[in-house]
Amino acid sequence: MDIKEESYNEAIEKLRLIVEAIEKGDLEVDLLSEKVKEASRLIKLCKDKLYKADLEVKKVLEELE
Repeated sequence: MDIKEESYNEAIEKLRLIVEAIEKGDLEVDLLSEKVKEASRLIKLCKDKLYKADLEVKKVLEELE
């Protein structure tokens, strides 16, 4: 089963929607834990993508020197 990995922008949008729902109190207690886990996964995904992008930028800059 292939799970499509979200792009950075998709992950940020999902995080925004989760935070919005939490702030509004729109989540039932049963869903809250699941959404917090999903938010944590998305945050890690975003950090990983930013780290990889940063490494790519550094590599290109080193090649230009």
